[in-house]
Amino acid sequence: MSTRVDPTFKNTLQTYGKGNWNECYHCGNCTAVCPLSEDGFLFPRKGVRAIQMGLKDKLAGEVDPWLCYYCGECSETCPRDANPGELMMTLRRYLTSVYDWTGLAGLFYKSLPALIIALVLVAAAIIGVGITKNFNTKSVMDFGHHFERIAVFAVIAIFLLPSIFRMFWFTTIKANIKASLRTYIKGFWLLIKHMFTQLNTLKCEQNTLRWLEHFLVVIGYITLLITTVFLNWFSTDHSFIIYLGYFVSGLIFIFTFDFILGRFKKKKGISKFSHPTDWLFVIWLFFIGLFAFFTRLFIDTDLINQFLWLYVIHLIMLAQWALIIVPFGKWTHFLYRSFAVLFAELKKEKI
Repeated sequence: MSTRVDPTFKNTLQTYGKGNWNECYHCGNCTAVCPLSEDGFLFPRKGVRAIQMGLKDKLAGEVDPWLCYYCGECSETCPRDANPGELMMTLRRYLTSVYDWTGLAGLFYKSLPALIIALVLVAAAIIGVGITKNFNTKSVMDFGHHFERIAVFAVIAIFLLPSIFRMFWFTTIKANIKASLRTYIKGFWLLIKHMFTQLNTLKCEQNTLRWLEHFLVVIGYITLLITTVFLNWFSTDHSFIIYLGYFVSGLIFIFTFDFILGRFKKKKGISKFSHPTDWLFVIWLFFIGLFAFFTRLFIDTDLINQFLWLYVIHLIMLAQWALIIVPFGKWTHFLYRSFAVLFAELKKEKI
């Protein structure tokens, strides 16, 4: 099979982030320090080389970029300041646009004005719903609860599942990878295991703090989703559900605040460069947890009628999260990284 070379590919990738592709002269430092450079995965040098050569089609079928957990060690030790960790992040943004059938992921990554317009339109739609309901507390909150349930299933069915299939198509089917049922079962178990634990992050860190923070945020986010969408946290009188919601929403805004501080301080390699979508992801998650916490608090203190505006803001940010950030933004990295573990397992066995 012939390999097509696209000499303009480097320029295309630069629109997805910060890319000093030509600064890398392949000294091998990044691969030497990367704890994930094992089993044939030459992080991140292999990906950088493919980018420099313009191997666009080849990169679309790779899972390697998703197996990088961006600890920043490669960027800190690079003698040319090529920032290989951010190059891999840029490549992941590009791959997100490849998997997305709508083209919106690529648009939002490349155009900040387009992203802002989308956020404003969603906000305007929620405010419009509030106006039609005369900002009646019960009506607005009932709408919010129904919207959450519909959005979860609609986003999964319309956007996420097709994107995962396209990822499977490029990385496995198109690459003519065939594996046994046993390997699929093993890979699926690894997918579930790493989706919720992100255990490979522990290989990248000398301490477990960053892994623990991410683990607690993931568990908190999933639990808050279940609590609000399926257990109707804002309307329930069940004490356990109420206190569980307080706990997990608190986890989210406390630890995401620490993530925000890390991006401001820029002390670690992972935080030295932040794409607008990186900020959007962590700030929106922080406010979703914070506003959910105080919305329930005002419900319990019978002040929600006076503070309905807080719930409306929460609903706006939740709608922006569900309709923009989850299907087209950085949230998808959580999903693709997990499935990459499965597809990498399939690539190990060719029958």
